[in-house]
Amino acid sequence: MSYALRGIQTSPETQKRVRDAADELGYTAHAVARALVSGRTGLVGVLSGSLEDLGEQRFVQALDRALGEKGFSMLVTDARGEPQREAELARQLGDRWVDGLIVSPLDPSADLWEQIAETLPLVTVGDALPGPTVGEVLFDNRTGVSLVLEHLHALGHRRVAVLTPSRPTTPDRPAEVVVQEVCRKLDLSATVVNSPHSLEGAARVAAAVLDGRPRPTAIFCLSDSIACGVYAAAYDHGLRLPGQLSVAGYDDHPIANVLTPGLTSVSWDSTDVAAAAATLLAAAVDGRRRARSGSTIRVVPRLVERRSTRRHS
Repeated sequence: MSYALRGIQTSPETQKRVRDAADELGYTAHAVARALVSGRTGLVGVLSGSLEDLGEQRFVQALDRALGEKGFSMLVTDARGEPQREAELARQLGDRWVDGLIVSPLDPSADLWEQIAETLPLVTVGDALPGPTVGEVLFDNRTGVSLVLEHLHALGHRRVAVLTPSRPTTPDRPAEVVVQEVCRKLDLSATVVNSPHSLEGAARVAAAVLDGRPRPTAIFCLSDSIACGVYAAAYDHGLRLPGQLSVAGYDDHPIANVLTPGLTSVSWDSTDVAAAAATLLAAAVDGRRRARSGSTIRVVPRLVERRSTRRHS
């Protein structure tokens, strides 16, 4: 039956009879068997940094649609915000029958990316990787971070806390590096604090920041998910937003419009980002390219000002 479905070592008449019977029974050939014939499984590995992040959830949903339009299905794994788990999952996906890998890296400087790119088409989303890939969709974090910090500075804020999902083991991610550079340039006093994406975890971290003295007059969150935790902690502390505390986010998830007050945030078009990543990956799979320097698409953000930020008096 396998030979007939694959069109080998059997007559055309036999192949037709077997395929007709398979259609009637709803039989689907095993993905590995298909791969042996075509060299493709139609599966794309997607390694998410953290599916607790609302922005990442939205991106993965958009990526599923974009890949589906190109005939691919996704195999999604979640690093849960842990760089070591990310490395383990990346190696596992590299050993699986996937046609390529799309990753939103927690640790873009890790050596393993270059090893994976040698054997599998690899597209990175967000930050660049150290070795060659078949394509990259890079966020202009310098512009995004600068837009928020300059906005807060113009409103008179000089003491700012920055909550980042990065871990202490990955302190050199581009967005965090830019935070330090821009704060020095603007003479802002900035405290950078690591925070999980989860509402409960971010609320605990934000509560500790708000208990500190002197208390920051503004909090900039490098994820709208974290900003939700800041809102919860501020309300628990009896603080009025933005009268006693300004808050800004990063991603401009639809929840930014639902929060009260509306959240000032940096906007990326996740639909366009997903479409670009899917296009780069599909082109690489069709061309059988591996670790070559591929196309680079840069995503320029914009600041969406809402009522969560105001002038500090």
